[in-house]
Amino acid sequence: MSPRKFSFARGLLWVAAAIALALGVDRLAVNWVNPYFYRILVLCGLNVMLALSLNLVNGITGQFSIGHAGFMAVGAYASAAFTVYAVPRLFGVDADASGLAIVGPLLLALLVGGLTSAIAGFLVGLPSMRLRGDYLAIVTLGFGEIIRVAILNIDAVGGARGFAGIPRRTDLAWVIAGALATWVVLRNLLRSYHGRAFLAIREDEIAAEALGVPTTRYKVTAFVIAAFFAGVAGGLFAHYTYLHTNSFTFMKSIEVIVMVVLGGMGSLLGSVLGATVLTALPEALRFASSERLIIYSLLLIVLMIARPQGILGKTEGKRRK
Repeated sequence: MSPRKFSFARGLLWVAAAIALALGVDRLAVNWVNPYFYRILVLCGLNVMLALSLNLVNGITGQFSIGHAGFMAVGAYASAAFTVYAVPRLFGVDADASGLAIVGPLLLALLVGGLTSAIAGFLVGLPSMRLRGDYLAIVTLGFGEIIRVAILNIDAVGGARGFAGIPRRTDLAWVIAGALATWVVLRNLLRSYHGRAFLAIREDEIAAEALGVPTTRYKVTAFVIAAFFAGVAGGLFAHYTYLHTNSFTFMKSIEVIVMVVLGGMGSLLGSVLGATVLTALPEALRFASSERLIIYSLLLIVLMIARPQGILGKTEGKRRK
């Protein structure tokens, strides 16, 4: 099937529809959903962005990164620092501003967070591309811990106290818009020539290189794109709740990996489903009190025994063909 020609008018129409959808869902949630469930919806959207971006590296390109929380942390703190220190001087917007006055500053802050994380992804990815499997995982794990410890010693962003004074500007509309943007970019990327190159590297890196695919460049590109969207998710997180390095520990990276594996490696829709289920399930099991973590673990074990390829690990691939 030949690719459809890009239409600027069609693109604007889709952007307007996405914005309308995000604003509509947010208004419905604010009016009909209590704050507890509203927070769960926001966290689901943020985890969807993280799972989709990590899937590009782990599921689509076939690498193994376990430091995704580090990229999220870089984006969160860079975005928050820009909002606290730069936005009042550049835009004259104070912490109490709302409405259209915060749209430009927040977009710019998210872009700063995403680009800073992308630079970090490049710096980590480039020297690590000669490594594979467990060795690459160890490098990315070390990066995540280095970032967390470094932030703890930077007093300008709060250090061990956490970063206080960040205005709360993220709502469900922003999170839905971010998740939709991540989905659209990765979906179109996967359907392009570059997406085929990523998949070729996953299936057989040596064969892909023999066919002329610049494997090192594409692996670094996967890290950069994944880090960018993780940074944007971190920026949204920083403008929604209190920012502390405890939110970006090794277990956060493992949590995102489980979302990707549960949904299906290489499946974008599976990442959405896995992130949503694993974010909402612990809250749904709160009735079980102290036994909820046991039930949660058992459900994961049973699901992985019944569907070792993930919930949508095979079905999406068949549809794509």
